[in-house]
Amino acid sequence: MPAGDAASAGGDDSMTAFWSRILVAVTALPFVLGLVWLGGWWLLALAAAGALVALHELYHMTRSHRPLVLAGYAGALAALLGAHLGGPEWMMAGFFSTFALAFLLKGIADTRSSTTISVGTTILGAGWIGLGLGHVLLLRAIPEDGRLVALTVLLAVFASDTAAYFTGRLLGRHKLAPRTSPGKTWEGFIAGTAVAVAVPFFALYDQDFLDIWRSLVLGAAIAVAAPIGDLFESQIKRDVNVKDSGRLLGGHGGVLDRIDAHLFAAVAAFYAVLALS
Repeated sequence: MPAGDAASAGGDDSMTAFWSRILVAVTALPFVLGLVWLGGWWLLALAAAGALVALHELYHMTRSHRPLVLAGYAGALAALLGAHLGGPEWMMAGFFSTFALAFLLKGIADTRSSTTISVGTTILGAGWIGLGLGHVLLLRAIPEDGRLVALTVLLAVFASDTAAYFTGRLLGRHKLAPRTSPGKTWEGFIAGTAVAVAVPFFALYDQDFLDIWRSLVLGAAIAVAAPIGDLFESQIKRDVNVKDSGRLLGGHGGVLDRIDAHLFAAVAAFYAVLALS
């Protein structure tokens, strides 16, 4: 293919991915926010579905490590159910069941793969995804203000990611982590940080929940945790030599690609709220 045709094809692919991202965001975001607004079993069902799909993507990417898939699924779902029914203590109890299930299934499977790698990959998935989404449930369960806080955190992460993406595309010149995620720039990070701090400030400062400085601290916690979550997944994808965790969400990649920042930000936000309120 001539160089000009190749460049044109690359540009077409880029624009297709761009509009795909827009379409998925416009259609999926209201649905997700609606279930967060409803809370209860509706939100648990959404978190469980997201966890299963994200775990499937992770275990497919790391299949050479022989993860114990059923143990990972069961542990993540147990963590989510525990968070919904009993709070942090029951969430952790559900997650810890992954250890016993993974070792049990490893013994039954009797494969030649390393126990450390196989079980470690299994537990990584259940902890990273199950506990990350479990903290979204914990945020929503905060007495009286849970709905406001959960929506604020999710919107802050989404808005921060969007600002970083578009700023990086338009103005990005300096790579943030060129070895881990070449597409991310310092310009995008600064824009994303500003938005992540601004969203909690405007959403919470006049709601008799957090005062101005506490709202800013919460925003700063989200601003730091969200890109770390994104870079964490990027490093895993780099290790297993894949570009996206899946193709379910078009230009967004897979479900894990879409929620990676939320998995870290929800944890940071929950404990920030506990410390500040």
